[in-house]
Amino acid sequence: MEQMGQMEQFAPIQESEGRYMEINNTGNVFEQIVNYYRKYISLGLLEENDRMPSCRELAIKIGVNHKTVDKAYQELVKEGLIYNVPKKGFFVRGKVVQKENKMAKEVILNLKNQGVEKGELLSIIEKVYGGESDD
Repeated sequence: MEQMGQMEQFAPIQESEGRYMEINNTGNVFEQIVNYYRKYISLGLLEENDRMPSCRELAIKIGVNHKTVDKAYQELVKEGLIYNVPKKGFFVRGKVVQKENKMAKEVILNLKNQGVEKGELLSIIEKVYGGESDD
């Protein structure tokens, strides 16, 4: 498998093989599974109502205990990224971006209420995104 970068830990989603990943032995497996699905859901590569692999199916494919996958899926449920339909499986929840936008808006409103000026906040955003501020 060709490395996409120093930080890339997982293979891209392969539709023909299902939605699986390669586990990096240097990190926490639970966190790797959660981060993998967070990433692909937030990028829109997994869409609303897409079926997730079963816990056992994914566990066998990536070579981990099914309880680890179940724990990761439960975390994704808790975060509102996926939902469970009993006896059917886990599915991607829709409108994830709207939820993230709402959270971002709440953070910005909180900063505004604490006295952070618009220009200061824009400067911070520019720094975070690696751009140059025009101020």
